[in-house]
Amino acid sequence: MNYFCQLKKIPIWLSIPLTTVILLGGFLVWASVTQGQSNGEGLETVCQLDNVDRECNIISQEACQQLLEKCKAYYENASVQLEQDIQKTKTKEKSYQNEVYLLSSRITQLKNQIYQSNLIVKDLGLQIQDTETSIDKTSIKISDIEDHLVTILRTVYEEDQKSLMEILLAEDNFSDFFSDIMSLEVLGARNQELLDNIKELKSYLEEQKKSLDGEKEDLERQVLIQRLQQQEGEQVKQEKEYLLAKVQGEKAAYEEYLDDVNAKAQEIRKRIFRLAQIPESEAPTLEEAYALAKYVEGVTGVRPAFLMGLLQVESRIGQNVGQCNCSYCQYPDISWKTVMSKTQWPSFLKVTAELGMDEENVPVSCWVGNGKVQMGGAMGPAQFMPSTWLDLGYKERIEAITGNKPANPWRVQDAFLAAGLYLSDWGADSQKMYDEIGAATAYLCGTSTMTSRCIKAGGKAYVYGWTDSSGQHHSGIMDYAAEFQDYIDSGVFD
Repeated sequence: MNYFCQLKKIPIWLSIPLTTVILLGGFLVWASVTQGQSNGEGLETVCQLDNVDRECNIISQEACQQLLEKCKAYYENASVQLEQDIQKTKTKEKSYQNEVYLLSSRITQLKNQIYQSNLIVKDLGLQIQDTETSIDKTSIKISDIEDHLVTILRTVYEEDQKSLMEILLAEDNFSDFFSDIMSLEVLGARNQELLDNIKELKSYLEEQKKSLDGEKEDLERQVLIQRLQQQEGEQVKQEKEYLLAKVQGEKAAYEEYLDDVNAKAQEIRKRIFRLAQIPESEAPTLEEAYALAKYVEGVTGVRPAFLMGLLQVESRIGQNVGQCNCSYCQYPDISWKTVMSKTQWPSFLKVTAELGMDEENVPVSCWVGNGKVQMGGAMGPAQFMPSTWLDLGYKERIEAITGNKPANPWRVQDAFLAAGLYLSDWGADSQKMYDEIGAATAYLCGTSTMTSRCIKAGGKAYVYGWTDSSGQHHSGIMDYAAEFQDYIDSGVFD
């Protein structure tokens, strides 16, 4: 029987416009939300998990679904806003860190400049002291030479005042007298020349001292300015460090609140998932399958129609999860050991043991042709191989998302989510046909490339369908995905 005939069984209420459903099924919750908002109580209070659970205990399932979706949107929007706020604080934090770094560098530079300037000032002080000592010594020399010159001039003057008789009585002859006078005058001239040179040296030393004093005063003034700049820089740095610490505190608060919001959003998603749960022994109806596929899209980004198309090929969306290894299977006598590679045995035993299942009486896939078992061993609606389920981390990821432990590959909800995660890992979350074809190919062959080995394993028929000798086309994943998309676009599931 064509599985799409199930569409005829869609309840009448699904054809009612969505707004009418909300008004009828969700009256209590919307009234509650409106009541809360009118009392100044916003979604932050309404969507507290305790309040949501209490509300869902007294309203219809449809109204609870609407409340959960509304709260999920609230937390997701809050998460986006918080991430934006965190990014803004990160930008401010980076800006303040840069400013503090630049100020620290400038303060260090000023300290080095002050240190160097102080060394120069100290050196100039020593030079000034040496110059002052030289000036003092030069002044003493000038005084001594002046005294000596006065003595010579006085002696020459006294000799000039002697009479001819005194000169004749004192000297043997006139030549000795004039020779003495000439010697005194020469000595006086030399002393005068030396005096002029020493006075010139003193004048130079005084000018040098004046220059050194000026240079020292300029440097001391510069050091004072640098110290003021250093103090101002340290004050500004303290202000920036305060602002930096404040921004970092804001960021930490935002991050803490974001973690809380994300945790609550995850809990809301779990409640939505649990609300849509279907008994494990039953295959979902198309509307139930679509509801699950929509949920999985919210988690993984995989297009619902594509996910349903893949599961239709794998297990007719849970109607055929395997025909070997169970009492009600088509081939009850074909054991899991027969259909599975020995490398899969440890993982299969671990999965069944954890779930409390009898490994000898649980359905697994098998392909029997010409009286021989050719392949098999996949589990549940998504047809996961035991090692893929267990060893590649899908079990743990599903448990983290749903909160259901242990995850079960035969449970419809877990199977839908596992398939969505696998397809997303292979790029189907882009919802582009090329990526979806690659992900579908990888689901069968472990690679997104349609290799010759994959084609031999039936990869093309699996993805694109095939046409038999009579000309009848048998649908593949992309065919079913297109059909499901038509149903979705036409509003069949709304």
